[in-house]
Amino acid sequence: MKNFASDNNSGVHPQIMEAIQKANEGHAIAYGGDEWTRQASDRLKEIFGEEVEPCFVFNGTGANVVALQTMVRPFHSIITPATGHINVDECGAPAKFTSCMIKEVQTNDGKLTVESVLSALHGWNDQHHSQPKVIYLSQATEWGTVYTPDELKAICDLAHTYRMYVHLDGSRLANACAYLNLSMRALSRDCGVDILSLGGTKNGMMMGEAVLAFRPELSEYLKFYRKQSAQLYSKMRYHSVQFLAYLENDLWLENARHANQMAVLLAEKIKELPGIFLTQQVESNAVFLCMPQRIIEQMRETYFFYTWDESRHEVRLVCSWDTTEEDVNAFVSLLASTIHASEYWLP
Repeated sequence: MKNFASDNNSGVHPQIMEAIQKANEGHAIAYGGDEWTRQASDRLKEIFGEEVEPCFVFNGTGANVVALQTMVRPFHSIITPATGHINVDECGAPAKFTSCMIKEVQTNDGKLTVESVLSALHGWNDQHHSQPKVIYLSQATEWGTVYTPDELKAICDLAHTYRMYVHLDGSRLANACAYLNLSMRALSRDCGVDILSLGGTKNGMMMGEAVLAFRPELSEYLKFYRKQSAQLYSKMRYHSVQFLAYLENDLWLENARHANQMAVLLAEKIKELPGIFLTQQVESNAVFLCMPQRIIEQMRETYFFYTWDESRHEVRLVCSWDTTEEDVNAFVSLLASTIHASEYWLP
């Protein structure tokens, strides 16, 4: 049975699996010297700019630590939403690899604003304080919310005013693009983002992300940071060929649109049930809601999903490229029967 815990739990899209199998013929030059990697790099250059040199890595945490190392020195600090992936879910890897302080900013929806970033900008030129250098954003956010181009541009303009960089974690960039009906470049480079971690694992790929630097001083040593961070894959063709299939005929966008649509359907059906209330707008493929703890426990006997905030019984449900209407209906049907069988709603 499919679950709603994470889009990481879904399988590999058949077209991507087929591409991997086709690449599994004969020998090919290792460490990115193969034809598939060249073609995938060329395709990403067509999307983001000919001067961009894509750097393929294993996973999201790897992409983030490689990207961050290009922008900082050990006395710098990295500003992130308190719920940011680098702050919560990467076991301290960004701090370990960069030796930088991670400064968290509290938010209500996972999104930084110009005002909230300004509150973290202090201690300039004071040798007793780490110096702000990078603003970390994720698109979509950990709350499933999406930055508009104007919001991104405002933060990037602020960063550049202070000679800082903006790192965009795009592990779910496809879902944000699907929500706003915009291209990947329009929601990253064109907004002033300096470096992008481009994801695919959550949207139908088997593994792998790509780091794309949009400033020459950041791309110069990118491949060396990749090697030092244990993110260089020898049999690169099996990684890069996935991007070829992923980008062909906008499979990435088709997958993301479907996942988003299933999340909207799930939210619409759930919000009609008694004792349930949504805590965030559904702008990508995640639904956040609160429900009684005993209902959570009973639902977990059949479905696996994560609790987001235990203090208020808030859970996260995530839809994937392969989530179907039948999957949604089955979950909602069980949830409805579980609620009505309980006594919590009686006076």
